[in-house]
Amino acid sequence: MAIASAETLIEKAMTGDEASFNQLVNLWYKRIYNYALKQCSHQDLAADITQRTFIAVFKNLKKLKDVGSFKPWIYRIATNFCHQEGRKLAKAKTVPFTVTTNDEGESTIKEEGEAEGVFFNPELSYRQQELENILFGCLQELPKDQRSVIIMKEYEGMKFREIAEILKTSENTVKTWLYRGLKILKQQLDERSITKETLSYEL
Repeated sequence: MAIASAETLIEKAMTGDEASFNQLVNLWYKRIYNYALKQCSHQDLAADITQRTFIAVFKNLKKLKDVGSFKPWIYRIATNFCHQEGRKLAKAKTVPFTVTTNDEGESTIKEEGEAEGVFFNPELSYRQQELENILFGCLQELPKDQRSVIIMKEYEGMKFREIAEILKTSENTVKTWLYRGLKILKQQLDERSITKETLSYEL
């Protein structure tokens, strides 16, 4: 959908147009869900966070002053819910999981042992599962702000300006969080003898 069309959709939804709001949900659902999934690493929780995000959007959309600020605004809402759940689950036991991505770029997670024979090459798949478990496990160990910045910058491809607006801080602070987060992440991977070359994608 073109930017102009998306902005028009937001404007109509702000007036209470239910059809436009439903289209807005369809337009943004996958992005917010995938973002929440990377933050919390659990499908059901990510779906719940996504649902609560759009409920909050529905209740507060009329208060949005600038259509152009919709993106940082919705990510800020989702981030707040992610951080809330992160605090609740801080002491919870971590469950091993496998992250997969379909042709549409939508990520899904399955707990260890949930599925058998899904991959064409069991040996390579097992190794990839190990790497993904380690990488996402390391992400979960980072402070929430550093984790959020890494996900927004490296996975969502956002600009420092956008991230700063979402987290309500300065661009320099965002850069500092990114630098520190990546440094810690690299140290964690180095301790496990995992280099960037062994991953299927670059950090």
